[in-house]
Amino acid sequence: MSKDAEIAATFWKALRSERTIMLGLAGAKDGHTQPMTAILEGERDAGPVWIFSARQVDLVKALGTGKDAAAHFVAKDHNLFATIHGRLTPDNDPAVIDRLWNPFIAAWYRSGKSDPEIRLLRFDPGHAQIWLNENSVFAGIKLMLGKDPRKEYAEKVAEVDLAG
Repeated sequence: MSKDAEIAATFWKALRSERTIMLGLAGAKDGHTQPMTAILEGERDAGPVWIFSARQVDLVKALGTGKDAAAHFVAKDHNLFATIHGRLTPDNDPAVIDRLWNPFIAAWYRSGKSDPEIRLLRFDPGHAQIWLNENSVFAGIKLMLGKDPRKEYAEKVAEVDLAG
């Protein structure tokens, strides 16, 4: 497996586990993003990434029938960072809503799966840049031992195509 494929696999594993992304539309005023819960189906390292939202959310109102978007992800332990570019579209497919529905989602919608406020969003990832964060203490020690941390850090950055 290539370095980039390994880093991408690490990204998918972290996203599947932690699920919080900052999501925004390309060209949004001041680059505005907002926290959203990302849902992945199955164990496949690919999208789509599903996001439950609501009709009155500014991002949803600005989305229309779909736009380019960006998501930013930081692992809880800060050992991985990612910027993901892709396409965001509304997709209120009842079969998908039914498949993804769980008690945590239900808590946000008073009328259940048929709540008129529900807006299920589909984020189809395209390109991503992913960084693995090497502890700066270790980088300092390597520097004192005469090693160039920049060279090793280059092995911890990946530009990957995430399109299925």
